[in-house]
Amino acid sequence: MPNLTKRDLVVKISNETGMVQHQVFDVIQKTLDHITTALSTGQDVELRNFGVFQVRLSKARVGRNPNIPGSNFAIPPRATVKFKSGKIMRRDVLNLSDTMKKSSTKKTVKATGRATTAKKTANSNN
Repeated sequence: MPNLTKRDLVVKISNETGMVQHQVFDVIQKTLDHITTALSTGQDVELRNFGVFQVRLSKARVGRNPNIPGSNFAIPPRATVKFKSGKIMRRDVLNLSDTMKKSSTKKTVKATGRATTAKKTANSNN
C-alpha cells in the first residue's frame, strides 16, 4: 500500500472542491507551516476528531555504539513531537486492524504452503 503524499492530497482536494491545484497546495502548505510554527514555540496543536500534536521533552539516557564495545555516551534530553489520535481516527484505524490481521494470516498460510511444497519436492528428489 503506497503512502499518501502531499501531492496526492492536493489532487484529491482539488478534484473534490473544484479549486485550482496551486491554491489547494498553498492552503495545505500554510496549514503545515502554522502547525510547525506552533509546535516550535512549545504550543500543542489540537485538531478535533483528528488528533493532538504535543511537544514533550524526552528523558536523558545512555547510548551505546554497537561497533565499539564498552563505549557509553550521554544522550541529552530533547524536545520531540508526540501524536495522540482523536476518537474518530482511533475508531477507523481500529477497524482496519481486523482487515490487516486477516491479510497477514493469508500471507502466513501462503508462505507456509510454499515451504511445505518445497520440502516435499526436496524429499522426493532424495
